[in-house]
Amino acid sequence: MAKVKLLDEQLANQIAAGEVVERPASVVKELVENAIDAGSTTIDITLEEGGLTFIRVLDNGDGIDEEDMLTAFERHATSKISMSSDLFRIASLGFRGEALPSIAAVAKIECTSATENNGLARKIVIEGGKLIVNEPVNAPKGTDMVVKDLFFNTPARLKYMKTIQTELGHISDYIYRIALAHPGVAFTLKHNGNVLLRTLGTGDRLQVIAAIYGSSTAKQMLAIDGHDSDYEVLGYISKPELNRANRNGITIIVNGRYIRSMAINSAISQAYHTLLPINRFPLVVLEIQMHPSLLDVNVHPSKMEVRFSKEAELKQLVEQMIKAKLAQLRYIPGADSIAKKERQKPSYIQDTIAFHIDPSTEAPKNFEHAQASKPAQSYNADFNRYRDWSTEANKTIPADAAERLYKQSQANLQLDHYHDSTNTAHEGNEQIPSYENRMVYAVNEEQQNHSFEPAKQSSEDNLTQHQLFPELHWIGQHHGTYIVAQSEEGLYLIDQHAAHERINYEYFYEKFGEPIKASQQLVVPITMEFTPSEASSLIELIGYFEEAGIEIEPFGQQTFLVRAYPEWLPKGKEEAILQEMATYILEEKKKINLRKFREEAAIMCSCKASIKANDRLTREEGEGLLRRLGQCKQPFTCPHGRPIIVHFSTYDLEKMFKRVMT
Repeated sequence: MAKVKLLDEQLANQIAAGEVVERPASVVKELVENAIDAGSTTIDITLEEGGLTFIRVLDNGDGIDEEDMLTAFERHATSKISMSSDLFRIASLGFRGEALPSIAAVAKIECTSATENNGLARKIVIEGGKLIVNEPVNAPKGTDMVVKDLFFNTPARLKYMKTIQTELGHISDYIYRIALAHPGVAFTLKHNGNVLLRTLGTGDRLQVIAAIYGSSTAKQMLAIDGHDSDYEVLGYISKPELNRANRNGITIIVNGRYIRSMAINSAISQAYHTLLPINRFPLVVLEIQMHPSLLDVNVHPSKMEVRFSKEAELKQLVEQMIKAKLAQLRYIPGADSIAKKERQKPSYIQDTIAFHIDPSTEAPKNFEHAQASKPAQSYNADFNRYRDWSTEANKTIPADAAERLYKQSQANLQLDHYHDSTNTAHEGNEQIPSYENRMVYAVNEEQQNHSFEPAKQSSEDNLTQHQLFPELHWIGQHHGTYIVAQSEEGLYLIDQHAAHERINYEYFYEKFGEPIKASQQLVVPITMEFTPSEASSLIELIGYFEEAGIEIEPFGQQTFLVRAYPEWLPKGKEEAILQEMATYILEEKKKINLRKFREEAAIMCSCKASIKANDRLTREEGEGLLRRLGQCKQPFTCPHGRPIIVHFSTYDLEKMFKRVMT
C-alpha cells in the first residue's frame, strides 16, 4: 500500500498558513500590503481583542473584479507576477498569492469589494476554507476585509497566542512602520473603539514621525538625503541625545517595504559610534530606493528579510551620509540655542548695583547687557575691559594679578614628552598630584606639527569644526573632576577624564594606523599566559598583533612572548593593554576586522592613559586640556559615547537668579 499521498486542499492551506499567518499581526500585514498595492490613499484598520476576535481593513483602492473574487482565495493566485523572470524585478509588496487562502484556512473571512463608484460590489464569506456566501451587495469603491475568530479551527495555535496587549503591540509596531514607509497614505488604527494612530496622508514623513513618536521627538530629527549610482537614501535620523535602549526605533524601508537588515543596522551603529553610550541606539527612519533587480525579497514567507546585490556599497553610503550629518552638530547638552539666532532679549532686566566702588571707577550699569547691544568685538577685548574694571574696583587684589592670570591662561602648556615626564616635578605646586605622567602630548614643535593634527579633512570641514566648538577660558575645577570654563555664550562644565580620553583616542587611533614605524624591541620580553584552547586560537590570530606593531610569538604550550611593541603605548600600562587586546581578539575571532581592532586598541590605550576623577589640575594644565579638546575632530563625546561638555547659557543663569523676568 502506498505511503506517500497528496494532501487535500484544506489541509495544505492550513499548513501553509503556519508559515504565513503566525499571529494577528501577520493577518494585518498581508491585508494592509494588499491595500497599498491596490493604490489606496486611505486605509482604516479596526481591531478587537488584539485582533484575535476581529480584524477589519478598509481601503479605497482599485478593488477586486467580480470574476476574480473566488480566484483570489485560491493558493498561489496573484496578479503581481506572471513568469519566473518577474521574481528578479518585484515592485509590489505582495506577490506570492498565499495570503488570502492562508488566512481563510484558519479564520472566518468576509470580503466586500468594488472596482467602481457605482455602488455595485461583490461579497463572499469563507469559513475555514469553505465558501459560505457569494452575493452582490452595495458598497463604495475599494475593499473591505473582515477577519473573525482567528485560529478557531486550530486550537493548538490559539493556545500559544500571547496576551491581548502583546498581540496589539505587534500590530501597532507594524502599522507604525508601514505608515512611515508610505506617508502619502492616510492610516487610522483603532482598537476596541480607541484611536491608536491617525496620519494625514500628506506625504510628509516628519508629520508621521510626530504622530507616532510625538512632536518633541520630531523636532529633534535631522533630515538626510544622498545617493550613488545604485542607491538613493533619504529619511530622518535623531540627534545623539535622543536615543533608546534597543533598536526598535530604527525603521528601514526598501522600495516601500519595511524590512529588517543587520547590515544596515551595523552601518547606522558605526555612524553613531562614540556619540552614544554603550547599549543605546538612535531613532532612525531610512528609505532606500533602488532598482528591483538589485534586491531579492523572495527570501522568507514574511518578506521581512531581503538580500542586496551590492550590500557593501549600500552600507558605506548609509554610514557616510549619517556621519556627514552628525558632523554638522554641536553636541553640547543645554546648548541647542547656540546654533540658532541669539535669543530675544527679555522684556525686563534688573539693574545691577556695585557696592563699595569708587564713582570714578564704577562700571556702567547692566554691563553685560550693554556689551551685547554694541557692535561685535572680540571676546578677549571684552575680557580685558571687564578685568581692568574689576581689578581697579577691588583694591584687595594686587593690580597686576588679573593681568598675570590672564596672560598665564593664554600661555601654551609646557609639559615634557610622555616618556620623559615621569621624573618631572611641579615647581611651586607640590601640593598638586603630578599630572605629567598622565599626559600623552607635549607642546614642542614636533608634536604640534604631527601628534595634535586632526584627521585630514577639507578646509570647509575644518572651518565647521572650529566654529562648532566654543573658545573656552578656564575658571577653575570642581571636586577635581569637572573643569569649569566660560565663553561669551555662557558657562561650561567639562568632564576632564572624558575630555582627555577623547584627545588620547584620536592620538592613538592615528598612531595605530602606522604602528610599525614606532615599534621598539624589548630587552626583557613580556610573558603572557593563556589556557590551552585560547593559546591554540591565538596562534591563528597572531597576525592582528603584527598589524598593531606588536611582535609576539608562541613560547611553549600556553605561553607567548611579546618581544616588541610601539613605544607610544601608555607607560606602565603596556602589559595590561596587551592582555586586553588579546582578550578582544579571542572574543571576536573571525568576526574581527582591522578597522574595528584599531579602534578598540585606541580606546583601550586612551582609557588607560587618561587622567581620572579627583585628579587636581593646575591652571596651565586645564587650559592646555581645553585647547587640545578644541583641536579634536569630534570634541563633544568620549570614545564610549558619554558627553564631554555641558552648557549653561548666561540667560539661564540670569533667570535662575531672577535677574531677568520674561
